[in-house]
Amino acid sequence: MSESKLAGQFFDAAIGLLERVRDEEAARIAEAGSLIADAVAAGNRLFAFGAGHSSLPAQDVVYRAGGLALMNFLAVPGTVGIDVMPATLGSALERVDGLAGAVLDSSPASDGDVLVIISLSGRNALPVEMAMNARAIGLKVIGVTSVAYATQTKSRHVSGTFLKDHCDVVLDSKIAVGDAELSLDGIDSPFAPASTVVTCAIMQAVMAAAAGGLAARGVEPPLLRSGNVDGGHEWNGRVMQEYGDRIFFRH
Repeated sequence: MSESKLAGQFFDAAIGLLERVRDEEAARIAEAGSLIADAVAAGNRLFAFGAGHSSLPAQDVVYRAGGLALMNFLAVPGTVGIDVMPATLGSALERVDGLAGAVLDSSPASDGDVLVIISLSGRNALPVEMAMNARAIGLKVIGVTSVAYATQTKSRHVSGTFLKDHCDVVLDSKIAVGDAELSLDGIDSPFAPASTVVTCAIMQAVMAAAAGGLAARGVEPPLLRSGNVDGGHEWNGRVMQEYGDRIFFRH
């Protein structure tokens, strides 16, 4: 099989997943957008969290041109992408009990805020405890995960539960267990993961729904503009000043 045909198959697989999410998760994406719009309109704050590669979709909505200025990244040291050596340490930290509580306790997140937690498997201690602890202190939790893992794998948290069990809204990415869309004779392992493509799209769809929800409430969405267009820096400066008490990535 030619390399170009495999590349095309990956695009087809990703498009298929995006279409499934669009059609099957539309109501829940709208619900998540409403939660975020409610929080912004009420003067609350927004946070996104993900560990390992699940941190990429979380980072994609923070300080992003065309995105909500109020979305803050909730960082857990050692799990923000591949930022530690050896890289396997990041995976190990996801299984450490108590880490999520320590991070939340030292963060500005509080009652009424919204936290989006992204975890493909949703089975490790870190995302499960992050959701449990966040709801315990009054946050609304949106979980972005593959629900398939909850039926085909075992939880690594002492409770035996998954991320999806501790959320106000669950968005299912539809990613198959193992996160690999292609296989080929002569290659022993499946390959070509699509979770980042799909989850980034989910996050941007939620942000779009939130912006629309704010406009429907008569609230101007606090959006950022590209610094590479005329007037972008001035626009962003005004937004940052107006909402500075809810923006934490500048400090």
